[in-house]
Amino acid sequence: MKNKTITKSKITKPLSPGHRACAGCGQMIAARAVAEALGPDVIIANATGCLEVTTTPYPESSWGMPWIHSLFENASAVASGISAALKQKGDKKTKVVAQGGDGGTFDIGLGLISGMWERGENILYICYDTEAYSNTGIQASGATPWAASTTTTPAGSGPTIDAIGSHQRKKDMIAIALAHGLKYVAESTSGFPEDIARKVKKALTIEGPSYIQILTPCIPGWNIDSSQAIKVGKLAAQTGLYPLLEYENGQLINASKISQPQTKVEEYLKVQGRFKHLFSDKKGKEQIDYIQKLADQNIVKYNLK
Repeated sequence: MKNKTITKSKITKPLSPGHRACAGCGQMIAARAVAEALGPDVIIANATGCLEVTTTPYPESSWGMPWIHSLFENASAVASGISAALKQKGDKKTKVVAQGGDGGTFDIGLGLISGMWERGENILYICYDTEAYSNTGIQASGATPWAASTTTTPAGSGPTIDAIGSHQRKKDMIAIALAHGLKYVAESTSGFPEDIARKVKKALTIEGPSYIQILTPCIPGWNIDSSQAIKVGKLAAQTGLYPLLEYENGQLINASKISQPQTKVEEYLKVQGRFKHLFSDKKGKEQIDYIQKLADQNIVKYNLK
């Protein structure tokens, strides 16, 4: 095989356009906010997923910074190795970031993430939460919410039961991060790029492991219009289902207040095709009521009013 010469063009942006993500992708909105907030002195280890596939088709890359991909489950382990190498060199300036989707974070990579957190390494982990395995066909993940229709939890009728979609409640990764004693843990959505950037910059000032989780609406997976990712991201927070949160040293220091009158979860669900089955009968209405209770529990838990 002939060696291929790869030329490096002048980099003007930390995350350049021309990638292969869907138009209006909520994940790319969040990733751009993250990349711009990180600045130039950073190395990123990225898990397998939409963000990796769409931004780095060999031999191209949209990233204007050192970036490495290995396997689905081991972005945190690769980041640990990078951190150790920088420490050996005496480099205290370069920041190390691990990134993954909800599949690589909530499920496949959870054990290695836990090890990284237990070791107390100075690494920022960012999860882009699409609430499904968006890259491989919209299968359910540990982040999939109650009643969402996915290719492995489809809504519909069967011989013995009526399928409402997912029968699981979303795994609480924020609580798992806090249980590891992380000094900084935050949650945001693609509806608030400035909030994302602020939290990334804050995390970089804190010594030790940090975790930021960002809800990133998926255009095909959520069956929304390409113009709706920011709107849906805002609605997720305004209903209380996915509030903007910030913890330091285990204490909640910021939680986004919801505007009054409260936005009902029905307004959030009805714009998404993955929940359209809930609007067709009484059984669906019961599920909407249950999801509203989940939002109301968050409002009380985080004092969002």
